[in-house]
Amino acid sequence: MLALAKVKEAIRNKYAWPGGYPLFLVMEDGEAISIDAARECWREIVGAHLRPQYLDKQRQVAAVAINWEDSELYCAHSGAKIESAYGEDSDYVKGSE
Repeated sequence: MLALAKVKEAIRNKYAWPGGYPLFLVMEDGEAISIDAARECWREIVGAHLRPQYLDKQRQVAAVAINWEDSELYCAHSGAKIESAYGEDSDYVKGSE
């Protein structure tokens, strides 16, 4: 389980510094959670961290990660698309500038 200070830092600034790359959380159950959803669920994340014996893997944070190229990464909590740093946007078609 990741330290709450690192999670709090990511929630306060959803882009990595330096570089400005978009961050997201990887939960203990392997799902991706957007920073906006983590902000909404902050109390549940803290509760799961303080009481790991309840094994709420959906709320326990394993890592803060950068979405480098996965343009099809969606938040398991909200269903919103998680921004990628270099992945192609599905609306973009090569050669159609």
